[in-house]
Order: sequence, then structure tokens, then C-alpha cells
Amino acid sequence: MTTTISPLIAGNWKMNGTRGALDELQALADMLTTGEAPRAIVVVCPPATMLAAVARQGATSGIQAGGQDCHAAASGAHTGDIAAGMLADAGAQYVIVGHSERRADHGETDDQVRAKAEAAIGAGLKPIICVGETEAQRDSGQADSVVASQLAGSVPDAAGQHEVIVAYEPVWAIGTGRTPTNDDIASMHASIRRQLVDRFGDKGQVIRILYGGSLKPQNAREILAVEHVNGGLVGGASLLAKDFYTIISAV
Repeated sequence: MTTTISPLIAGNWKMNGTRGALDELQALADMLTTGEAPRAIVVVCPPATMLAAVARQGATSGIQAGGQDCHAAASGAHTGDIAAGMLADAGAQYVIVGHSERRADHGETDDQVRAKAEAAIGAGLKPIICVGETEAQRDSGQADSVVASQLAGSVPDAAGQHEVIVAYEPVWAIGTGRTPTNDDIASMHASIRRQLVDRFGDKGQVIRILYGGSLKPQNAREILAVEHVNGGLVGGASLLAKDFYTIISAV
């Protein structure tokens, strides 16, 4: 982990959670406030229906809230979509954009992801911009070029003046229990760092790069120790307070 960058651990609840999940959030809050103070910024990204409740309940323990997606437009005739300003109004401070499941299930392009990130910045949110390759792309030797293209197309120029986060998620490792080797992770994160520095200069040195691909209590400590890994984007393990706290504590 790059020591000059304060780490961030974000939990993506995906399409999981009703009001009963607030009990787990409270359990996490209790662990964070009674145990050793966390060395990481802690963010929980629940379904939009729970965002305001998570923001309100998490505030007392330092847990910050984030959305899972936003629309590029500030308002308009977009039934079922949520504007970045609406997320901010509900208490969000972050928003995930370009998650592999959005790219795959909804056909989102790099241009659309960049527009969403720009909208998030405009609303005062910090976008967590996801990039990553599929198994077929990695097996065919395209991993580096795919991620480089996604970075170039998805990260807005405004990242040079505003806070953004990049999350590397090897698509083939999400929810499968499979993880790349530490060397694979180190190589990709170093490549991402070089590209950010090439584009943004000194600012590229301090943009957080999260790892997101089956990050679990069992592997969190070693993965979070890899150079240029500045935290994690956690899926299923963030739904259980004990597991999520163990990952947070691994920083």
C-alpha cells in the first residue's frame, strides 16, 4: 500500500439489503467505535432505497455513504434513474460509476462512464471509477490494453483538479472466489499509476487505486499490502459486519 495515500475501503452492497440490513450496519459501527480506530476511510454503498438511512446511521461512527450509480444528467425525463445531486441530497459523499456489472448488464460505454463521473464531480461527490478486464481478455493478453483504454475513456479531465478514485476490478474474479496473484495485482496497479501520472502529473501520484475482485477477510491483509493498492472495493463481504470489519482492520 502506498503509505502517503490514506486508504479507503468501500462496501458495495449491490442489489442487496432492506431495512433489516441496518442491524449489520449498526454492528459495524459498534466495532469501529469500540475497537481500535480504523486506519481507513470507510464507505458503504447501499441500494438507493437505503441511502439516506445509511448516511444518517453511519454518520455517528464515521461511516460515509455512497451511491452505486448515477445518471449523467442533473434532472429530466429519465424514469428510474437517479441524478448525482439526488444522491448528494440523500447524504452520499461518493458514487460508484462504471462498475463491470453496469458495463455488462446495461452496455455502458467509457464515454457514458466519464459523463457520469463528471456529473458526480459537479454535484460534489467523489466518483469511484471502475475499470477491469474479462477472463477472455486476460487470457488473450489484452488485460493491460483494455484497462488502459478504459482509464483513458472513463476518467474525466476534471480528475486533475477534483478528487476521484479508480477501482481495478478483474471482472473474472468478482464473486467467483478467484483472485489474481499478488504479482498480477501489483503489475496492474503499477500500470494504472503510471498512466495516471503520465496524464495528471503529480496529482496522478495521489489518486487512490482500489482493488476490487473477491476481496475477503482471508486475503485482505496480503492484497492491501501490495504497492499502489490504496484500499478495496468490497462486494459480498461488505454485507456482514464481522467480515467487513476484518477487511477494514487489515489495512
